[in-house]
Amino acid sequence: MKFYCPECRKEFDFLEVQGDQDVVAIVKMMPVFGKHGNLVWAYLELFGISPISARRKKVRVLLEEMAALFRAEKFTYKKKEYKITPAGILEALNLTVHKHFETPLQNHNYLKLVMIDVAGKENKDAGREAEKDLRSREDRLRSGSRDGAPASIDREANLKRVGALLEKFK
Repeated sequence: MKFYCPECRKEFDFLEVQGDQDVVAIVKMMPVFGKHGNLVWAYLELFGISPISARRKKVRVLLEEMAALFRAEKFTYKKKEYKITPAGILEALNLTVHKHFETPLQNHNYLKLVMIDVAGKENKDAGREAEKDLRSREDRLRSGSRDGAPASIDREANLKRVGALLEKFK
């Protein structure tokens, strides 16, 4: 569909102008990925998006989906929600990019399957860390220490503290 500029009367193609907006949106989204933008682009190339000039809208949609994944740090697969860290997302992207595919990808399902494994491993590791922290807290409480305070305070130091508190309330 063609239209004319109201000021200069130059003829424009609507799809071409819309494509320029897609390119601007793509460029604005790149800071979301930070230094890992190259890995995201390598993943997008698995979708057979070249030449980009012909598939700007698809690239924009894919980038928006990846940006949403990085921001939310969670994804859904088969109506089940999984939480994953940015490091886990990058690990899954790296594994996916290094896999050889015969045909271009059609959706993110393969990446999601890889991320499910990575998220499970992260949850298991987080559980181990939580258990380790709990054990260390229990050991501190058994020894009489609370929140990093020494296990025993001598009587005179305790009297000084109580005296200082009483002075504040007078």
